Amino acid sequence: MASASRISRHLPPTPSHCKLIDDQRFRTLLSDEDWGRLPLAVWRRFSMRLADGNTIVYVGEVDSATISFAGWCIAQTIRVIGGPLPTAAETGVPMIVAVTEDAASGGQIWTRMTGRRRGFPQVIHSCKRFAGPTGLEEYVGCGIGVALRICVESEALVFHSVGYFLQIGRWKWPLPVWLTPGDLTVTHADLGGDAFRFTLQIVHPHLGPLLSHSAVFKEATS
Repeated sequence: MASASRISRHLPPTPSHCKLIDDQRFRTLLSDEDWGRLPLAVWRRFSMRLADGNTIVYVGEVDSATISFAGWCIAQTIRVIGGPLPTAAETGVPMIVAVTEDAASGGQIWTRMTGRRRGFPQVIHSCKRFAGPTGLEEYVGCGIGVALRICVESEALVFHSVGYFLQIGRWKWPLPVWLTPGDLTVTHADLGGDAFRFTLQIVHPHLGPLLSHSAVFKEATS
C-alpha cells in the first residue's frame, strides 16, 4: 500500500488504457527492500500494464556501442534464429523500443529497431514470459530462450542470464555453455526527466566481452 500511494502522489496521469500499480509481474520477482530502492519512474515503467495488444513506445539514441570480432561473428551466426543480438557498433543512431502486451503468453513482446547510416535498420524481436524457475524468461525464437534473474544495483533494475534453453512444445532442455553467447546483463537505469538508459552487455567465458550496447530513451508522446 505504501508503494502504491507513493507512486500515485508523484506521478503524472497515465492514459486511460493503462493499468498502474495492480500489475505485480515484475514486483513479485524482487524483495520489498530491493523494490523500495528503485526510483519512482522505474516503479511506474515496470508497474504499467497495457490492455492486451496495445503498445507503448520509447524513442532514443545509441550513445555507446562496442562489438568484438568474436561478438560480430556470433551475432551474425545466430541470425538464423531471428537475429537477437546487435550486429553493428554505430553510435549517434536512433533506436526505438516498442513493448506490446501479449495475450497469448501473458507476457510482453519487445521490438527494438536500431537505425544505421547505411541500409535498413536492424529489428530485434523477443518475448518476455513470466515463467520458469526464476519467474522470468526471454524467448527469442526457434525455441531458444534464456532464464533471467532480476536484482537492484545502484538504484538500477538489472537482468542477469542464468541459463539458456531450447523449448519444443512442453519440453525444455538446457543448452550447454559452448552453444550460448555467454553471460548476458541488461540494465535499466533512470536518468531523471522521464529519461532512462538501457544497456546490454554480453561476456563469453572464454572469449571475453563480446558486445556492449547503450542507449538513452524517453517515452514517446502523441
